[in-house]
Amino acid sequence: MNAVVLRRFGAPDVLRVERVPEPVPAGGQSLVDVSLAGVNYDDLERRRGDHQQSLPAVLGVDLVGRRRRDGRRVAVLMRGGGGYAQVAAAADAHSIEVPDHLDDEQAVGLLEQGATAYGALVIAGRLRAGESVAVTAASGGVGHLAVQLAVAYGASPVIGIASTAAKRALVARLGADVVLDTADADLDERLRAATGGRGADMVVDGTGGDVARAGLRGLAPFGRLVCYGFRADDPTRGSIQVTTEELADRSLGCAGFWMRHVVDDRALLCGIADELFGLAKQGQLAAHIDRVVSLAEAGTAHAAMAARATSGKVLLDVNREH
Repeated sequence: MNAVVLRRFGAPDVLRVERVPEPVPAGGQSLVDVSLAGVNYDDLERRRGDHQQSLPAVLGVDLVGRRRRDGRRVAVLMRGGGGYAQVAAAADAHSIEVPDHLDDEQAVGLLEQGATAYGALVIAGRLRAGESVAVTAASGGVGHLAVQLAVAYGASPVIGIASTAAKRALVARLGADVVLDTADADLDERLRAATGGRGADMVVDGTGGDVARAGLRGLAPFGRLVCYGFRADDPTRGSIQVTTEELADRSLGCAGFWMRHVVDDRALLCGIADELFGLAKQGQLAAHIDRVVSLAEAGTAHAAMAARATSGKVLLDVNREH
């Protein structure tokens, strides 16, 4: 089979397509003939060597394809990687059958990022209808789905924060009531202005650093900052420090969300998938597919994501020729 193999850490050009043997499934795994694999920031970090990763490795933490043992279409979360290949050994506990109303692009575009958005808004953030919600990186894989989910669940206003005019236009089309510029020096004041001077009830943040700090300042009393990620490659967008005095002064809450805790809970994963796929069927949720490229273009896709030149979901068609 063809697979993108990582043999050394480095820039995007270290990714190479090779012919390798098919994986051998272990107990609780099934072989899946992959059609599409997602490209995620986790893959970029693993390629750079930011996480513990044994080599050689096949990256890719989400995919969609057909399970060989029964021919069912499944969307899969690959905790240990392995998605950038024509065949994957997928954990049955992390595989979700895809309903007929969803095509492959939407199935893989919704599951991992959609579950993260849902977890941040509903599980960690405890969103209630009528609350104001701001989403940073609002055109990104998680962010653009968080905007749509906030709208679907009755948040008002929904505020999207994005870095370019094109990205802000996309966020507006997705239903955000207000769209702000990430680079605005007065971002916290803009958040308060967008909420009638009160501040946002919730800020969902995937960037960290200065943007998260502005979001914290722009929260209303009893507001919550929910963090699901940050940019490890950018010192201005890493972790932030919050004092107990800051929290007590406006009765603020800070929460985190990590998708692994959903992946490890089969009932929770299935319940969230049913919710996401149901909203998609109702026309309330759709993954924006930025591009679909071949395995040979995996490095190009990594470079585009690192340059923040993409919006929504980036996919690899594992069977496409150059």
